[in-house]
Amino acid sequence: MPNASAPLWKKNLPVLWACTFVAGIAFSEVGPFLSLFIDELGTFSQRQLSFYSGLVFAVTFLVTAFMAPVWGRLANVRGHKIIMFFTALGMGVTYILTGMVHNVWLLFLGRALIGAFSGYIPNAQALIAGQVPRAMSGRILGIIMTGSTSGFLIGPVLGGVLAHLFSIRATFYITGVILFLVAIASLVFVEEPREEKSGKAVTATRGRGLLKQFANPKLIIVLLCSTLIVQLGNSSIFPIISLYVKQLMHGHGAITVVAGIISALPGISNILAAPRLGSYGDRHGSGRVLIAGYLFAVLVYMPQGLVTSLVVLGVLRFFVGISDAALFPTIQTLLTKNAPTGTLSSVFAWNQSFQALGSMFGSLFGGVISGLFGYNVVFMTTAALLALNLLILWLTEPSLRKSRRAQA
Repeated sequence: MPNASAPLWKKNLPVLWACTFVAGIAFSEVGPFLSLFIDELGTFSQRQLSFYSGLVFAVTFLVTAFMAPVWGRLANVRGHKIIMFFTALGMGVTYILTGMVHNVWLLFLGRALIGAFSGYIPNAQALIAGQVPRAMSGRILGIIMTGSTSGFLIGPVLGGVLAHLFSIRATFYITGVILFLVAIASLVFVEEPREEKSGKAVTATRGRGLLKQFANPKLIIVLLCSTLIVQLGNSSIFPIISLYVKQLMHGHGAITVVAGIISALPGISNILAAPRLGSYGDRHGSGRVLIAGYLFAVLVYMPQGLVTSLVVLGVLRFFVGISDAALFPTIQTLLTKNAPTGTLSSVFAWNQSFQALGSMFGSLFGGVISGLFGYNVVFMTTAALLALNLLILWLTEPSLRKSRRAQA
């Protein structure tokens, strides 16, 4: 096996990009239409449908939040590769079983099991983050994140076409098969040297506490909380986007196809913007990219609740992808640049936990707000939350305003 990290990450990067691309497709094929699937499982009022949609979305991420640190500790001991294999395999089996359910509570249980096996993409990102030179981490993490992002882009469109041609239920089965392929590819093609699985690092993390190993623990906490809030904003929209599209289309037409396209648009701009913003952050400061990303996000979320045209909604959702490209990879880059190498598995696991909590609270938030006040209010309150997060960052961590101080 190669001794230098650079040749190894160069070999793993295209493999992991392809695997996270396919995994992204699998993870996003069903999501935008889950509320429509729930509607097929019973007779519900709009308030009940919004509530159940939020609940079914939320349980996946609640379980993920508890399981992510477990997968992180196991990755420290056993390696990322084997964890990637088991999480993809377990989720594939669960998706197939979930496609067989016929009531909302069995769907709830299936989504909980999906959350238990979530962990493939963060482990792939952590593996690359531990191998790539720190000076290039912004650009390379931006590239690896475009794999899953482009998969999330294709997934809703592919899922929408499959749901329109066959059924939403059939999409669950196809998703399971795709995840089996991801598991096999990870086992066969990904390389991870034994020397990178440091039991010593695990012992140190457990013994001294994770935060004590960082030069700036306050920055780590602020970044993790920012992950939660940004994901809360994204997830508050996700459960209701197909219902919002259905409302704008007055219940007529190929709703699943249009909802899939609208859901996919942020991925297009994300793919174009993420590597470029990552490279800019490496040269001029990731903190600047983060602050600008928040400002842009607030500006594009607010008017989404006021639109009456699908075209305008699509344009604004496209702009959301640019803000996501500035926020998610930059937060992970700042975590990578401010974390000792031996803690990266734990840091990425905790980041996934906070992201999962954001998804859970966002799903519940979107379901409750849309049920009480309507779909448009969800977009406006999401903009307000992101503005609050920006204010917290500005006041608590002034180093992020500087060019390179937060990257040491």
